[in-house]
Amino acid sequence: MNHSLNEIEAMCKRAARGAGLSWGLAEEAAKGTRWLSSFGFPGAELLAALLELNDRLPPADFAPSALTSVWSAPSGRMSPLIAGAALSDCAVQLMDAGRIEMERVCVPLLLVPFAAGAALRLETPVAVEWAGVYLATDGRQLCARGAPDAYTAMLADKVAFSTPAEMTDRREPVLRGSAPAEAWDRLGVLAHRTYAPATEASRLRGAGAGLSDND
Repeated sequence: MNHSLNEIEAMCKRAARGAGLSWGLAEEAAKGTRWLSSFGFPGAELLAALLELNDRLPPADFAPSALTSVWSAPSGRMSPLIAGAALSDCAVQLMDAGRIEMERVCVPLLLVPFAAGAALRLETPVAVEWAGVYLATDGRQLCARGAPDAYTAMLADKVAFSTPAEMTDRREPVLRGSAPAEAWDRLGVLAHRTYAPATEASRLRGAGAGLSDND
């Protein structure tokens, strides 16, 4: 299914919130999915898989235990959304050290939009690498090298960020993205949780004549 990037962002924001993320992190997840979709990656599909995997589980279990040396999570698998938000806060640390590594990251492709944000702040390209994949971005364009299956890995044993990075074969973003109907429906199930349940008063204020009959 083909969707506007605005549609993808709106659906993903509500789905992320429905899965238990804070509104702030849900917004970051949605913006990141939109960014990936603009470069032709299956962002919505991967976000749906991640949200279902961590559905309503304590975020602290999937957050970096410390932001020094190699980052890891208490549960043994790290959320790319939580780790990505932390990476945004550590952009200067990345510039100073030249490299940040993370262990056992779920759906690593979802980290790349956060690297793009860091690249914009640092004004220099940032590379993200895991087994079989090299991605580099200046925040506006993307260089991607790797096997299709490697891009969509559900778990990476190690992810490395480095800067400055080399960019070749640059991709330009487009204005629409795609999402399989099945993935869109899965996001819709999560998004539905954010809707307020109907009450008698809301039903009477809604469409239709309510208790009156003016025919």
